[in-house]
Amino acid sequence: MPTNLPAEAKKKWDEASSTRNPKQKLQLLQEFLSLVPKHKGTEKLRAQVKTKMATLRREIEEKSHRKVGARGPSFFIEKEGAAQIVILGQTKVGRSSLLTSVTHAKVEVSHYPFTTLEPVPGMLPFEDIQIQMIEAPALFDGAAEGKAWGQQALALARNADGLVLMVALDENPGEQLAIISSELEKARILVRKPSARVEIERKHMGVGLRIVVIGNLIDCTLKDVENLLKSYRISNAVVKIHGDAKLDDVEDSIFESAVFRPAIIVANKFDIKGAAASLSRLKRLVSGQFSVIPVSCRTGFGLKKLGTELFKSLEIIRIYTKEPSTREPSASPFILKKGSTVEELAKQIHSDFFKYFSYARVWSKHLKFSPQKVGLSFALRDKDVVEIHVR
Repeated sequence: MPTNLPAEAKKKWDEASSTRNPKQKLQLLQEFLSLVPKHKGTEKLRAQVKTKMATLRREIEEKSHRKVGARGPSFFIEKEGAAQIVILGQTKVGRSSLLTSVTHAKVEVSHYPFTTLEPVPGMLPFEDIQIQMIEAPALFDGAAEGKAWGQQALALARNADGLVLMVALDENPGEQLAIISSELEKARILVRKPSARVEIERKHMGVGLRIVVIGNLIDCTLKDVENLLKSYRISNAVVKIHGDAKLDDVEDSIFESAVFRPAIIVANKFDIKGAAASLSRLKRLVSGQFSVIPVSCRTGFGLKKLGTELFKSLEIIRIYTKEPSTREPSASPFILKKGSTVEELAKQIHSDFFKYFSYARVWSKHLKFSPQKVGLSFALRDKDVVEIHVR
């Protein structure tokens, strides 16, 4: 990752990050790129900036077309349900058939390639929640460089909570997966959990830097992290460092160059001759790094497993709340990340529940006795029932 960037480059990046005007941002990114030295340590950064610039150029071009009455596909889908999952794959692997089969969304299913030109959403019911599924336009070699609607499809993936990587067993699924993986890698979308993850949430002036290490700093100290952030003019932010992080990981996060999105592989056309052998080769290639679900969108085989596997991959939990005066908990759960505490739940319900928190009572199959009186730091688990008491 980038090291020893000149002060002028860091200043220019701060200017580019601060502006919301696409044309101005594009100009500032061009100036920033001219200030970045060319060496092995900056290769990924330069590629990432070029991708951002290509996306901005397309955005500017699309806005220009809309002003004169032309209309292109809309690629933003607002999140609904417990999580948003994007289905990625090459053309003719069955993306539309999968979406239609599990969500009953109205999608044009065709034998012709590249039928889907814009994203199509649908809702997958899983137990007592709904998971939003979105079929993205087909991925292909060169999508990340801006061919056709490739960057917009990858932007959908970056914005999602998780991914379905879809391949077909009637062709070489390993080659299909390699193309999908390559385009995701170029777009800096990780589908294998990284050893370190750094989140930088910029705040208003006067807040200062708050650095929370949920893991270990490998080659640096908190002071080193603080100095690095300030060198990029980041002086008001909450920074969360997960896992075993190096100073390069912190610098990487400044450029928002990599995001992690959990993924499962759906292998379609399991009903055809030779599919079992093709599936075995795919599983050997994956070596347990992903959950591989064989399905047949034509016969319905394997589709019932999709909700369970997606829920597991997302690492989320369902928490039900109960008012002190009622006997039954809420029918609709709050969705939290695995490992969340009563504090995260209280904040999600309402800021007053955290501000005036007194104690909580928790009913859980994991407790020896229920209910149990707990504090804000109590770690919650899937399907727990929580009753919060305030002062």
